[in-house]
Formats: sequence, structure tokens, C-alpha cells
Amino acid sequence: MGTLRNSVHLIGRPGADPEIRVFGDGKKTARFALATNDRYYNDKNELVTDTQWHNIVARGKTAEVVEKIVRKGRLMALEGNLRTRQYEDRDKNKRFITEIYMDEFMLIDRMSSDEDQKAAE
Repeated sequence: MGTLRNSVHLIGRPGADPEIRVFGDGKKTARFALATNDRYYNDKNELVTDTQWHNIVARGKTAEVVEKIVRKGRLMALEGNLRTRQYEDRDKNKRFITEIYMDEFMLIDRMSSDEDQKAAE
């Protein structure tokens, strides 16, 4: 059961292309927001879609692959773990943010031939 601790599995779509940062040592970090949807029928028998947004972070080799193939709107599955950090805003208020540090992912929808070519480069 040890592998079940702090494990997150999501299927969703990025709301924008990943933001890539390169640090002085050449290592990369990729960040993007992932939308997941839950659909259910309410008490009036109307279909309701509840969209949740998740902050995703990828580092190292995973960030390099994310940079090449993850794009806005592409359906993907990912696995990672939750991390919460705090910071101070401009007004010195303490803020908290929860992020999912992605370990693995796979694209569920197919790439276009143009995207295949870019990923191969």
C-alpha cells in the first residue's frame, strides 16, 4: 500500500500550451493548467459538467518531452503527486498553492502529421 500514498491520476486537457523555463544549469521546468470534467445529472435531470483546474509541474526529462508534445486542448493522462507550497504576495499576505508534480504522462488523442514531425526533431 506504500505506493498509494500521495498519488494523483488525472485525465484532462491543458488550457494552454505549457510554460517552459530554463535554469542556469540547463534544466527545464514545464508548467500548465489541466482541466478535468465530471459530468452528472442534477435533481432536475439536467446534464451538468463540473470543470476543475489543476496546476501541473514537470521537471527534467519529463519537462523536455512536455515541451515537445503537450499542447492546449490535447487529451492526456498523467500520474504524479501533490505538493503544497506557500509564498507571500505583494501585500505580504501568506498564500498557498497546491500543484501536481507530474512523474509520467501519455497523450490519449493522436497527433497531427505536423506535430509528429516536430516531436521527432
